[in-house]
Amino acid sequence: MKHFKPLLIVVLFCLSQPILAQKIKVSGKVINASNGQAIESVAVVVKSTGTGTVTNVSGIYSLNADPNDVLEFSIIGFSSQSIQINGRWEINVQLQPSLTELNQVVLVGSRGAGRIKTETAVPVDIVNVKQASLPTSRMDLTSILNYAAPSFNYNKQSGSDGADHIDLATLRGLGPDQTLVLINGKRRHQTAFVSVFGTRGRGNSGTDISAIPIASIDRVEILRDGASAQYGSDAIAGVINIILKKDVNVLSVNAGYSGYYDKKYNTYFKKSLGQYEYSGPVDGQAFNINANYGAALDDRGGFFNMSLVLNTSGKTFRQVLDTNIMNQGGLPLNPYRRANGDGSLTSIGTMINMEVPIYNSNATFYAFGGYTSKSSDAFAFSRNFSARPERFPNKENGNPFKLDYIIKTTPDGERYYNPRIQTVIGDGSMAAGIKGSCSNKWNWDLSNSIGINTFHFYGYNTFNASLGALQTHFDDGGFRFLQNTTNASMSKNFKSIGAGLNLAFGAELRLENYKLTAGENASYKNYNPSKASGAQGFPGYQPNDEVQQGRSNLAGYVDVEFDVTKRFLVGAAIRLENYNDFGFTSNYKIDSRLKLANNFNLRGSFSTGFRAPSLQQINFSSTFTTVQGASIAEVKIAPNYSPITKSAGISELKQEKSLNGSFGFSWKPVREFSISIDGYWVNVKDRVVLSGQFDASDNTLDPAFTSTLKRLKVAYAQFFANAVNTTNKGVDIVLEYNKRFSNNFFKVLLAGNLQKMSIDKINVPAKLNDTESHRQTFLSDRERLFILASAPPAKVALNLEYGINKFSIGTRFTYFGKVELNGYGEDGLGINPQVPTDNDASVYVADKYIYSGKIVSDLYFTIKASKQVSIFLGADNLFNVHPDLAFAPGAKYWAYNNEPAGPFDAVQMGGNGTRFFTRIALDIK
Repeated sequence: MKHFKPLLIVVLFCLSQPILAQKIKVSGKVINASNGQAIESVAVVVKSTGTGTVTNVSGIYSLNADPNDVLEFSIIGFSSQSIQINGRWEINVQLQPSLTELNQVVLVGSRGAGRIKTETAVPVDIVNVKQASLPTSRMDLTSILNYAAPSFNYNKQSGSDGADHIDLATLRGLGPDQTLVLINGKRRHQTAFVSVFGTRGRGNSGTDISAIPIASIDRVEILRDGASAQYGSDAIAGVINIILKKDVNVLSVNAGYSGYYDKKYNTYFKKSLGQYEYSGPVDGQAFNINANYGAALDDRGGFFNMSLVLNTSGKTFRQVLDTNIMNQGGLPLNPYRRANGDGSLTSIGTMINMEVPIYNSNATFYAFGGYTSKSSDAFAFSRNFSARPERFPNKENGNPFKLDYIIKTTPDGERYYNPRIQTVIGDGSMAAGIKGSCSNKWNWDLSNSIGINTFHFYGYNTFNASLGALQTHFDDGGFRFLQNTTNASMSKNFKSIGAGLNLAFGAELRLENYKLTAGENASYKNYNPSKASGAQGFPGYQPNDEVQQGRSNLAGYVDVEFDVTKRFLVGAAIRLENYNDFGFTSNYKIDSRLKLANNFNLRGSFSTGFRAPSLQQINFSSTFTTVQGASIAEVKIAPNYSPITKSAGISELKQEKSLNGSFGFSWKPVREFSISIDGYWVNVKDRVVLSGQFDASDNTLDPAFTSTLKRLKVAYAQFFANAVNTTNKGVDIVLEYNKRFSNNFFKVLLAGNLQKMSIDKINVPAKLNDTESHRQTFLSDRERLFILASAPPAKVALNLEYGINKFSIGTRFTYFGKVELNGYGEDGLGINPQVPTDNDASVYVADKYIYSGKIVSDLYFTIKASKQVSIFLGADNLFNVHPDLAFAPGAKYWAYNNEPAGPFDAVQMGGNGTRFFTRIALDIK
């Protein structure tokens, strides 16, 4: 805490200052008339003199005034009031909110009192979570934002190990870990998980925002601009600020049910094949319940708000049901994934949010946090006896296999089993602090937040074939990530400088710790050299993978917003940070907004950015034992400090650096209608990704590298590296119309993101840069397309809603743009991949998959049954639109030459088809 002593001294000095004796004093409190909450930063002006003050964090004000004068109360987002003093010493005021979807106050990106979103210097989306979550079947924040925010991209994974069980998203096509997540303006911890297998964001970690209970969230602010200079590491792509509810004296409960009905690909409708797993005609059935209640703690704005969420969802099963390849939509039987689809999930979470004014002071104590537990279950790739008998336990005394509920037999006599990967994920956080103001109008804030994410794997209904058939459940190990952040900040608005200058400065100390734990012996060991090692589907982490590492980071920043005139705003920020493991960095940002007319604003920004490589990327290790003939060797993802990594010439991971530029405008031609268009350019150097696998038997590799591999009995090795430089160019377009007349309303929202990413350079280390084959192994054509696929060229959403009296109808049309990916090719390397055609094995075609653009249509109805009860029903993906199947034209027999789900690879729209839903919501005051 020694770094915060100067700020603590200032804060204590402010708290100890006596309130100056005044001959004539008027004081009182300003609250929100809709919920009774105190309103901070309300301007209170004496009309005759123009002098005044602002309310503190508890909504309290105090000033000198003539007994016959008038006080004027005003703040953005509320209707102003003028009140005659009439000799009163105390005047309490209730301000009526005047917010609509077109006129909302934004907190993220500014350390001032906030601005209307059309008047910010950088683009910000605001998502009202209650409005977005009720008329849909989507249950978690990640999937809701995927349809509510144009620059937010998310791909639901299937058959991708841990990626099946955790939802990581991106902004503007960058990595999941290049977006910073805040809750109530405080940094949120990341997940312990890092993507390594067949997924978007391969080699990245990120923040699991689906772990934050929907019922606890008031709104989400998405800052679509680089903000490392303001908020630190991970804010290259932007910032997601989640604002928790402060509601009091209202019990809100909603419960919903949904299920997929897909006659095109649901395996239930072709169960006669006897080849695939299935459940029923409606699968992926989900139920969720959300509850929120708040209580006032005093009459000064204190409150306690608590939320509880329970979500359950079943598995889905999808295959191409037509197995006649001569038909246009037919594909061969899929023996590799006999159970293909989304895994099941049970999640329960709680969150609190509270504020308590401290008696007889201008300070408030606040705290928020919660815990979410997830249990999930997903199928891995199938094990077929005819193809790989060593993956099956031996028969007992020559008799047929036991455990028929695991090992099954198809009508053609093929024996197989589908290993299942189960995870238990825990995500907890707690933040607490004190904020207040001094009599000289300096605002201060001291806080500490701690977050922890645990991720543990289990193998279920599977075998370690070398051990035998007695054990079918395995503890595979897992990892944990802990982050503790201490903040101290001060700010003040100087109203006499220009049209107002807000100065903010502060410091932050962040401590992080990452731990990887091995699984039980049976999850990874080999007990019989003639059989495969470890638990099939997901072998456990080994003792030599175990690691526990920590680091610290100290940062300081200065942030200035200067209204040069009422029409011209200039902002600047600089941030200095020092990491104990990779050193010092400094970043800056400048932005500006020019009001050319009362309803037209030009805005732009330029900034530098950075992202420190995560502890997960630096320290992750995974070892898979493989049997090759009579010898046992290993496939290794080596950590950054490993002798393997060093012998390959991979340097220590360094920070990713970025340059961000944006320019656009917002225009509000009439009160009900607004337009914003913002172009952006983001250049990122040294992005951290996971390399391909290098073969110890490759005699063309550097001898020092291969000898290290052979000495450590590693057959194949890969590693994290600062491998790629990329540039993203794009434009965000948002048009909003909101009209109310009599008992009717009409809403229109058109939001789109158009972008293009280019890979500027592959940073191949010198030892691996000697041949084209080695360069491609380091990052193949296939992996390059995976990186580009995280930035789809187009995403456009149109939301229409009309309401009359107690009934409304709405629809969403979402266009997901074209995406291209590659398979592995016949040689399995993914380097200029080629596969033979079905009709002539001597003719080869590119193993390229093209997902054309598709429109997903949602339809929903809302019935206001009473003041307390609302009913919602409808269908997401009403017309059962599916992505194109991923296979090379003319080479259907190679349709499953891909990961993780063959022709059902992950795209933004998902592959489960139509989802019907119903929901009932209660608001009891």
